[in-house]
Amino acid sequence: MRLTIGFITLPGTYFFFVPGAILWITDGSPASWSLAGPAEPWLWIAIVVATPGIVLASWTTRLFVTAGEGTPAPWDPPRNLVVAGPYRHVRNPMISGVLLILIAESLIFASWPLFGWVAAFFLLNTAYFYWLEEPGLERRFGEDYRRYKANVPRWLPRLRPWTAPDH
Repeated sequence: MRLTIGFITLPGTYFFFVPGAILWITDGSPASWSLAGPAEPWLWIAIVVATPGIVLASWTTRLFVTAGEGTPAPWDPPRNLVVAGPYRHVRNPMISGVLLILIAESLIFASWPLFGWVAAFFLLNTAYFYWLEEPGLERRFGEDYRRYKANVPRWLPRLRPWTAPDH
């Protein structure tokens, strides 16, 4: 149940409610949107961009539930530090997946305002991670998180996966 609430609240907001509001507000304006059809390359590019985003977002959510024993929701965070799978390459692979999906959404609707939402989402998350989430993770996981943070970049992935040292 707790995962369901987090899943409806968070992805529902950034994939449906905010983009829906943007499309509704800009409809009929000079910044209006146009749904890409099968004959348009934007649709196929969007599918290519969305596919790894969906895989990444799903994989990282599963890791939060299984390895982390929590959810992606800030009100029900993982109890264990997750440093497996894509988290060995980059500290925020879940948000990377979400960004790819949002970019695909902006391509499908051929909407610059939706692309603006992608940029705003990235900037808001960067600020949130820097000022709130990372200090909270340092308090919760101590030296393990500080070591992880020192070795794994926030946004641009390492080519070789980082391996946490045994205690």
